[in-house]
Parts: sequence; structure tokens; C-alpha cells
Amino acid sequence: MSIAAPEHRTQQPAQQPRARQIRRRELAAFLRSRRERITPEQVGLPRGPRRRTPGLRREEVAQLSAVGVTWYTWIEQARATHVSAQVLDAVARALLMDPAERAHLFALAAAVDPRVDPECPVASTSARKIVERLAPYPASLQNARYDVLVANRPFAQVFGDPAELPPAERNCLWLLTTSERWKRDFLDRDEMLRDLIAKYRAAMAEHVAEPAWKERLAGLLAVSGEFRELWERHEVAPMSPHVKRYRHPVVGLIRLEHRNMWLAPQSPAHRVVAYIPADEESEERLEQLERLAVPAEPADERPADEWAAG
Repeated sequence: MSIAAPEHRTQQPAQQPRARQIRRRELAAFLRSRRERITPEQVGLPRGPRRRTPGLRREEVAQLSAVGVTWYTWIEQARATHVSAQVLDAVARALLMDPAERAHLFALAAAVDPRVDPECPVASTSARKIVERLAPYPASLQNARYDVLVANRPFAQVFGDPAELPPAERNCLWLLTTSERWKRDFLDRDEMLRDLIAKYRAAMAEHVAEPAWKERLAGLLAVSGEFRELWERHEVAPMSPHVKRYRHPVVGLIRLEHRNMWLAPQSPAHRVVAYIPADEESEERLEQLERLAVPAEPADERPADEWAAG
């Protein structure tokens, strides 16, 4: 069964914003280039004696992807004002696109890929080094969903070690919502939770169809009535630096300013979150924690006469 062309979605190009026209033309050119590089033999079709078209014909792509011939022709002529994820998925498979080509196809169509691979949870070596080198300041590597991918030793000392938690719980929203330690030690916890939920909602606007985002949201809604109540307010907030107070059981009050450094502008968008002391007293207490974490050197147990001999 073919996917028919939705007649109500076609308009004259002159009526569309210029940016959309450019995007449609790029999409059309990309599809033509991919179609022309695939031979009939690669997709199990006979070449035939009279073939003049390089690669596949439009009719053959339509047949392989179960898309209407007219609708596919419109896409390649930059006449289709909206191409669904279902059609894009079918065409990508018919044209044997690799992951990079598939991602480019969906980006040109301004559509969310329903079959996008899950993020790799392994952070790069360079990102790990950046986080570790920020000691004695707490720092972590997070993605746009506030999952903590890497944390340095000061982070573990102040907030707890994420490595001791199940992977599903290594998330700032999850911890603010469920962790007794975070509820106790984060003196601005209620304000932080409202702010973080508003930021998550703002960020999720670009990822509403992505499984990882929906799964994280569903888990939070299921585990916390407080989260459900705040989520229903539909508040949004931008990313911005701010100072928060933490009560450490050993060194006392620490005031930290959150600073974000994005490592990549595209998905998966990872950022280093550094927690910078907001005053000299907080800096001294972080340095104290760092000293406590360094094991003392073992005492030299040589007899006294050996000391004299050097």
C-alpha cells in the first residue's frame, strides 16, 4: 500500500517564507543525489537494457519506500510543504542511507527521527579531563536532560558520588526530587527544583518526540507528586548562572555559582557544569575538602640511627 500525497498541504512556493523554500530545495537536491548513486542491483531491481537514468528512477524509489509516486516527485521538485517522519524513514531505508545521511535528511526536513539511536553514555577522554582538571571546584559533564555522565572528586564530596547510584538515578532532576541527601543539604532545594523543571520544559520543546526525553519525563511524573504539580504549571526558564547554598556535614556552608560550558552545539549536546565558589569562605572550604581527600603520606619507619645516616 502506498502513502498518498496529502493534497491540503501543498501551496504555491511564493506563499512560503524564503527559509522554508531554501530548505525544501536542499532536501530535494539531497534526495536526487542519493537516488542517483544507488544502482538497481543494490536494491534487488533489474537494470534492464534501456536504462538512461543514473541510479534509480523516481518511480523505483517510490515503489521501494511505499510512497506515492506523485508525492515523492513533489518532494524532489521542492513542492512538498511538509514531509512526515514516516515518509522520511521509508525513503531513507529505500536509499540505503547511513546514519549521517539519515540525520542530514531529517534535519533538512525539520523533522524528528523516530528511530534515532540512543545517546552513547560514554564520555570522551577530553571531556573527562576537563571535568577532572577543574578540581578543587566541583564539576560534572551533563547532557541536555541533566543526566550526570561524569563527575570529579569534589562533586562527589559535595553532592554525593553518582557512580554509587543506578544509571537511571544519575540525573539532577531525579536527585532533587527523590534524594534525601539533596533535600537535606541543598538549602535552596525548593527553588532549585522549580527552576530546573522550568528549564527542562523549555529544553524539551525541541525533543518532545524523542524516546529518551519522554522516558525521563514519564519516570519523574510517576515517582513524584511534587514533580507532577510543578510540571503542570507549564513554566519555562532560560539557562543562566546563579548562586546556590549547600550545607556540607564536614566543612559547613558552601555557596556556589553554577557555570555551563557547552561542548557541542548539536545533539547530543553535552556541557561541563562547574560550581565556582561565590566567596572566599566557600573557596577555603572546598580547598579543605580537597585536603581531606588526599591520603596522608606514610610515615618513615626507619630506626632513629638510620635518620642520622641519611
